[in-house]
Amino acid sequence: MELDIKVTGPIDVNTYILKDEETKEAVLIDVGGSFESIKKELDDEGYTIKYILNTHGHFDHVLGETEIPEKYPEIPIYLHKDDNFHLGRLKREMGYFGLKTESNPLVIKDFIDENADLKIGNHKITVFHTPGHSQGSLSYYTDGKLFSGDALFFRSIGRTDFDDGDYDTLINSIKTKLLTLPEETIVYPGHGPNTTIKDEKKYNTYLN
Repeated sequence: MELDIKVTGPIDVNTYILKDEETKEAVLIDVGGSFESIKKELDDEGYTIKYILNTHGHFDHVLGETEIPEKYPEIPIYLHKDDNFHLGRLKREMGYFGLKTESNPLVIKDFIDENADLKIGNHKITVFHTPGHSQGSLSYYTDGKLFSGDALFFRSIGRTDFDDGDYDTLINSIKTKLLTLPEETIVYPGHGPNTTIKDEKKYNTYLN
């Protein structure tokens, strides 16, 4: 399985593109922007977008998805139900960062949790509910790769000073859900460089 990474949107979100060469299926994670250009590249390579997965509902991670339900209704967009309220506050939350948008709020109908049965090709995508940065934060694991959203970063953790953030909850999510994965697991966060579970266990001062 191939992985492409695009840095998108006004706050440099890591948008991840998983591609299964055998089935020509693609799965996108956190489309902060540039959706049309990503889709064109995939179209040109013969890939079909199976679905879009969101780690959480903050504007910087979903801003590139706002027009998808109307223009491409065949593409499911998944989110945890506890983060749905963020989608209706898109402009308000952007205003906290001094940003503006003409985009309408994202409206989706597909919600997932840890029991979700997701695949790309023959590869299972395991879903973890990892609240703390937001109450509906999710992390995704497949093929030795963990997509942690804004829960776990390179030697750091996500912010917990938003309305539905909680520090103790986040630390518990990371320790009980993510650090139990194999140490060689590569961690791909919502922003910044990748890391490994082994490195975070050893060097992340928030977790020691």
